[in-house]
Amino acid sequence: MKSVYMDNNATTYVKKEVLDAMLPYFTDIYGNASSKFYRVGREAEQALYTLRESVAKNIGAEHTNEIYFTGSGCEADNWAVKGIAFAHRNKGNHIITSKIEHHAILNACEYLEKQGFDVTYLDVDEYGFVKPEDVEAAVTDKTILITIMTANNEIGTIEPIKEIAGIAKKHKVIFHTDAVQAIGHIKIDVKEIGVDMLSLSAHKFHGPKGVGALYIRNGVKIDNLIHGGGQERGKRAATENIAGIAGMAKALEIAVEDLEANSARCKKMRDRLINGIRTSIPYCRLNGPEDEGRLCNNVNFSFQYVEGESILMMLDMKNIAASSGSACASGSLDPSHVLMAIGLPHEIAHGSLRLSVGEDTTEEEVDYVIETLPPIIQRLRDMSPLYEGVEK
Repeated sequence: MKSVYMDNNATTYVKKEVLDAMLPYFTDIYGNASSKFYRVGREAEQALYTLRESVAKNIGAEHTNEIYFTGSGCEADNWAVKGIAFAHRNKGNHIITSKIEHHAILNACEYLEKQGFDVTYLDVDEYGFVKPEDVEAAVTDKTILITIMTANNEIGTIEPIKEIAGIAKKHKVIFHTDAVQAIGHIKIDVKEIGVDMLSLSAHKFHGPKGVGALYIRNGVKIDNLIHGGGQERGKRAATENIAGIAGMAKALEIAVEDLEANSARCKKMRDRLINGIRTSIPYCRLNGPEDEGRLCNNVNFSFQYVEGESILMMLDMKNIAASSGSACASGSLDPSHVLMAIGLPHEIAHGSLRLSVGEDTTEEEVDYVIETLPPIIQRLRDMSPLYEGVEK
């Protein structure tokens, strides 16, 4: 079996159409968009406007100037959290988030706590859902920001964002959502959802790495991210990565156009994978929702009596690429904060495996994983003194 890629929630390959859309901005339209006194610069400036317009259209933004380009989803998240905190600290110092957010949000919040801000980290239920009533109960007259992710990157839980956005609006609190893992899998329309800010990252939906965006609704006051030139309306100084932005715009356009068909295909592969693992491996637990409320491509299991890192290494020997959680936290020896938040004990959380299919994943590849994984788990369990007692 050729290499089987089952880590699409970590990153995706760049589609040929996306690469083709990028190439002219390396060689032909190579000017600096801020150099407006000659043709090459003006061509770049016009291209940047057109690309910004495309991104705005494909996430439902009402105005083109509500799209701000960044270097990544993590950068967009950091800007949203810190930018609102420092711009509104004269009003209040309270922020609401959840315990299962990406580390880009959680670490930014921890930083702000050292700067005198008060952060409420909401609990989630056993499936990873944030309860809207808990959000509302946490709001105080000092609350300046609510930030809840659209979909969890580890266990695939799709949060009730529209309802939470309504609560934020009711209390006149700014609402941000990290939609990095959701784009390309569920419909995103910022106006319909009612969010004030939204983060996205191109490499999650077959665009290039190193480029993302932050939607900021007109009227939202936010501190500048980078001081310097006048790029991004003076809020993020840096010469724009037009080639990367072109790739993101094209990838987003394709993702939106093909959303329904790709989601259905991914869901079929996801369910085949879940059912195959469940029927062939005892003492395993599916983390996250069963079906409704789960990303169409996400599979996350915990296997008792084994270590997740050992599973990954043995899968790699069989040419299967997978993960035990977020790629951004892969260097940590601690169990997943997401799995701990949904109530798993350390020993079970450590035995987790995330498999994320893509639109090109085949039944043959899924069946190869289903065939390969059980003997790996059994081999590891045979070496575990804990499992020896269970067998007896």
